[in-house]
Amino acid sequence: MARVENVMEKFQGPLYDSVSVDGGQQIGDVEKSGTLKFFVNVQGKTKLETNLQSASLLPHYNTFEARAMRVVISDLPPEYPADENQGPLATTDDVEVSYPDGRGFAISDSVVVTSPPSPDPAITARVETTIDRLARLFKEASESDDGTAELDVDDDAVTLVAADGSDISDQTVIDQIATLGGTVVLYNEDLEDMNDGLKTKAIPKEQRDPNNGSGTIIGKLIYNTVTTLYVGEKQMISMPTWFFPAGAGPYSETGKFTPHGEPSPNATFRFAEPVYIDKQQNFRVEIEIPDTDTLKDIQQIYGPMNIWVVLDGYMTRDVQ
Repeated sequence: MARVENVMEKFQGPLYDSVSVDGGQQIGDVEKSGTLKFFVNVQGKTKLETNLQSASLLPHYNTFEARAMRVVISDLPPEYPADENQGPLATTDDVEVSYPDGRGFAISDSVVVTSPPSPDPAITARVETTIDRLARLFKEASESDDGTAELDVDDDAVTLVAADGSDISDQTVIDQIATLGGTVVLYNEDLEDMNDGLKTKAIPKEQRDPNNGSGTIIGKLIYNTVTTLYVGEKQMISMPTWFFPAGAGPYSETGKFTPHGEPSPNATFRFAEPVYIDKQQNFRVEIEIPDTDTLKDIQQIYGPMNIWVVLDGYMTRDVQ
């Protein structure tokens, strides 16, 4: 369709771009550095992730005046690697194997008997499980009265260990312990040790109880990062991310959901004067994590997650 010479039209056309983290991935898998960049890498993204066609450039010969800027962070339940091929296994040794009344187990002439209560029971267990299963064990422990999670002795994640340190492979012995009601008891300390052993793949404490209304993941991101808008390599504004409320997203008065600001387009940051982006002029937004320790924590956050930056304003283009 041909252009109409010297006739321009102006319309509200927000620009948005996002950093996306798939389920089972961590932010550190997507961005290795301490800076999340927006409007820079737009190829291969869906319309949900960006509406920009060229990296750091407006479409065609359009111009844009930015009137507001928002940072929108999704708050979806995390997904963890559920297969040992997707991530390391969480492991722990010398876990208690308990009879229902608290006694332990021992082996005498191939017959399983309960032993008197002892801090060092004859039979212990080694647990190896996926990150996804570990997250469910954390949830079970948090909901239990005594702060423990239990596994059956014949669970695939459990290996029974004899007093001499050898693995118990005799299925008859394992079945006897199971019949007697023996279970592997995991205390919070055991789960913490298993999680710490995952190192960079560990589950962040903010994600062990998702959707609890505390808004901890959103809080961790907005209170520990700095957002900067660049136009033509010139810094137009740079402030902590809490300065740019989302003005969008779910909202609940029950305390079960905490968004980044009230979900109203008016409840967001607006420039005192419009920021102009000329045709073919580079622009980008960066969210920087200045503190090294906080960077490590944020890079451990599991997806699915989207972090959008929205430049809201008016686009000027040729009439066709």
